[in-house]
Amino acid sequence: MMSSNIPVPNGIHNLLEGFVVSVLRNQPPDLIEFAAQYFADLLETRDESLAMGAKTMTQKDDPMLDENEETMDSNEDMEIRARRANYGRRKSICAEGFDPTAEDDDDEVHKVVHPKTDGQRKRLESIIGKMLMFSSLDAEQTQQILDAMFERTVVPGDHVIDEGDDGDNFYIIERGTYDIFVNDDAKNPQHKGTYNGYGAFGELALMYNCPRLATIIATSPGSLWAMDRRTFQRIIVRNQFLKRQQFEVFLESVPLLSTLTKEERMKVADAMVTRNYETDDVIIQQGDPADYFYMLVSGRVVVKRTGDDPSRPNAEVVLTVYSPGNYFGELALIQNQPRAASAIAEGKVKCAVLDVQAFERLLGPCKELLMRNIPLYEQQLSEIYKDFNIKE
Repeated sequence: MMSSNIPVPNGIHNLLEGFVVSVLRNQPPDLIEFAAQYFADLLETRDESLAMGAKTMTQKDDPMLDENEETMDSNEDMEIRARRANYGRRKSICAEGFDPTAEDDDDEVHKVVHPKTDGQRKRLESIIGKMLMFSSLDAEQTQQILDAMFERTVVPGDHVIDEGDDGDNFYIIERGTYDIFVNDDAKNPQHKGTYNGYGAFGELALMYNCPRLATIIATSPGSLWAMDRRTFQRIIVRNQFLKRQQFEVFLESVPLLSTLTKEERMKVADAMVTRNYETDDVIIQQGDPADYFYMLVSGRVVVKRTGDDPSRPNAEVVLTVYSPGNYFGELALIQNQPRAASAIAEGKVKCAVLDVQAFERLLGPCKELLMRNIPLYEQQLSEIYKDFNIKE
């Protein structure tokens, strides 16, 4: 008889209930084969959600991003493979698991410093400043990253990483071109993409404790910045885990996201970046192009508009005041128009921000709800026009 003290894993009832319902609906002739396929599909769906979150850690706001879109799509497929490769993996010394929740009392001991010239440090700082995975680090963490990275130069034909090897370093490209190869089932290398002077790679083996999933070969003279496994996990992986925890709790309280599943909210949490503002800081400027979607985490934001009174074109009208849990900036993104009003911080303000690409990719299920707000904005403007006794 089963002991009543054995803990029941969270989610097992829903998991088994879903499986049983699927069996009854499909009446499979081979129950074991059906079960294997059912849970494999479930795993793939879960992994795709995780992979989309990891994908957002790479790059932000750079005109060269579009050049590497094909490479990014290839990386997403590899992220799913990385999750699977971790199951049942033989643990080598450099592939030991990392627990982001564990407190590391030896952080000071494990800090790595590679001396750099002022010029090298300035170049590296400029590069990582454009990368999303570093955007949520505090000043001390950023300095540790700068200290820990070391430069590696390559010549055509150099193998930077090889598929199947244990992960040792994470790499950021400063210059040069690099081909990506992934072996097919017959172990023949297949060309999957190219990095053209920009990008980063090698994080999957470090994040998911799996072997390298691709081979990267230099095709021109180039320069890379590398970070060791321990530093990457201690700072980047732990920070990403804590950021996800923080944002997941907040996102659960945002009514707009009530239609999203937990996995979809997790993707949003991974893609978000925190921005802090002081009193009277302009968060959004009327007339500027739309670039970000904002969710207010703490503080108050006043929305103002000018130009509606012909006799006083510079007169400001307060449209509304936002409090924590409110969102703004979506109208210009949806309609692909310049900002219709300015948003200004009233005291200290913290916002969770999504760039336009992440907004379109992750908040698709919420678009209908967002569209419903457009008549409200139009009504607000109509009231303003009425107050000024002018026609729209």
